[in-house]
Amino acid sequence: MKNGTIIFILLLLPVGVFSQEKGTVYSGNPVFNGWYADPEGIIFQNKYWIYPTYSAPYEKQVFMDAFSSPDLVRWTKHERILDTARVKWARRAMWAPSIIEKHGKYFLFFGANDVHEGEIGGIGVAIGDNPAGPFKDYLGKPLIGGIHNGAQPIDQFIFKDKEQYYLIYGGWRHCNIVRLNDDFTGLEPFDDGTIYKEVTPQGYVEGPFMFVRDGKYYFMWSEGGWTGPDYSVAYAIASSPFGPFERVGKILQQDPKVATGAGHHSVIHEPKSDKWYIVYHRRPLNENDGNSRVTCIDEMHFDEKGLIKPVQITFEGVEANPLRQSD
Repeated sequence: MKNGTIIFILLLLPVGVFSQEKGTVYSGNPVFNGWYADPEGIIFQNKYWIYPTYSAPYEKQVFMDAFSSPDLVRWTKHERILDTARVKWARRAMWAPSIIEKHGKYFLFFGANDVHEGEIGGIGVAIGDNPAGPFKDYLGKPLIGGIHNGAQPIDQFIFKDKEQYYLIYGGWRHCNIVRLNDDFTGLEPFDDGTIYKEVTPQGYVEGPFMFVRDGKYYFMWSEGGWTGPDYSVAYAIASSPFGPFERVGKILQQDPKVATGAGHHSVIHEPKSDKWYIVYHRRPLNENDGNSRVTCIDEMHFDEKGLIKPVQITFEGVEANPLRQSD
């Protein structure tokens, strides 16, 4: 067996690894087996959850799996939480799930069909009673199916700010923010009457994500080509979810000693330990296929000014961080 093959197999083993410091267990990267990309990480029901895209040719992307863990080290696979059999208008290219809980229901937003102008597809919504699914189509049609402000309706991120819910989305180097109505069945106009507000920062390609820290809105996105080694993550900071967003810099990218194509991420904040984690995909060094992507986790840190420090991608991953019952 060639050395490269041995390394590849080791990289795919979904087991924790021990550091040299006695007794410390790390997640290892990737954190679970299989080709998965565009991961959204979140905490539900005293567990960490990851909802990724199944990374394969578009015609084979007809389902979504989820993964849960009590501690970031031990992961359980939940198969086919959603598939095209339960979404009649979706045929292929089910991408980039984003999920939120509201009033005891779980709403899973997803892209389907790699839609272009005049085609059926776009951003849909599925609903379930449990974060592990099963989910079913909520609307019977796409929530957003058209091209607005040049943004392809993909890569949706559901964002709650105070009591208002927004969807931030877009491919083709354009990003929109829209207001969701109360039951997520449609969109509401902003105060100026517009429905689709463009918030595209410099360098944006796709994969938006937003979080709030110390009253500041951190807007993050992916840059570069998703099949190439230069895929990466950059960010901006603003005083509102509408910007203006001025690019600060790049914080996640390839490391020629570890992996290439590090991008399309999400962020988990575990409040009791005040740990911040970046969940992302990357391509193993011995892989050239664009769909050969694995899901990884590393810690994310801030400096004294609140700026995000460049993330060091690792093979070790993150230290075990069990969630307590009251989390």
